[in-house]
Amino acid sequence: MIGVSCTGFSARPLEEVLEEVSQEFQHWEIFSEAEHSIGHIWERLRNAGNCYNLTYSLHTPISDINIAALTNRMRESSVLEMIANAEAASELDIRTITVHPGLESMSIPGMKDTSIKNAKQSLRILDRTASEYGVTFAIENMPNFPPMLGKTAEELNQLVDGTNLGICFDVGHANTMGQVEEMISTFKDRIVNVHVHDNSGESDEHLTVGDGTVDFPKTMKALSGYKGKYVIESKSLASAVESKRRLSILLE
Repeated sequence: MIGVSCTGFSARPLEEVLEEVSQEFQHWEIFSEAEHSIGHIWERLRNAGNCYNLTYSLHTPISDINIAALTNRMRESSVLEMIANAEAASELDIRTITVHPGLESMSIPGMKDTSIKNAKQSLRILDRTASEYGVTFAIENMPNFPPMLGKTAEELNQLVDGTNLGICFDVGHANTMGQVEEMISTFKDRIVNVHVHDNSGESDEHLTVGDGTVDFPKTMKALSGYKGKYVIESKSLASAVESKRRLSILLE
């Protein structure tokens, strides 16, 4: 199944977005920030969701979150927010929750190893949380942006090693790092969510499928055994609809 996610949706009323998304898609990955923070909308979603032929997954907040933070209080608060998202998702029978693996310090050099250690500690807590709430956390590979952890398959594997956490394979992110093949070969049996968008290979542009340099025919072939959802991460609903049309042809 092909679904949609768009950060811009989170600035708009839930009911308005539900109406629009349901006309084009059967699955929506909710970005849990601003107007769509799952802790605030879960009851409205439970009531309104039955009116639409939609299934849901969740993307945890990223703007104020860093599970690899050097400051203990900030890191603990970030993990608590992830746990709260898992609790709300479980109430709504949402089972797949995508999480960013954190950032190293943007001001203090030489702290990457500490950030990785902190991220691993946080991820182990989330691994236990997943079992408690009956959800699957999908840890997402990151794009070519220096502070982000988990940009390469090797580093992401280091972060999730020793856990039962799933992987959210972001095709566009991997393309900015030249890591598409490496991500699939490393995590093929562990991928539980796939994010789909295009770019020029340098920055995280979230272009419509086919408007950038991602080799989608090759990528979809490499993912042929994957049985989960393909979530189009777009800048707009119109872009997502066109991406869906183009991706559907490749998945036939």
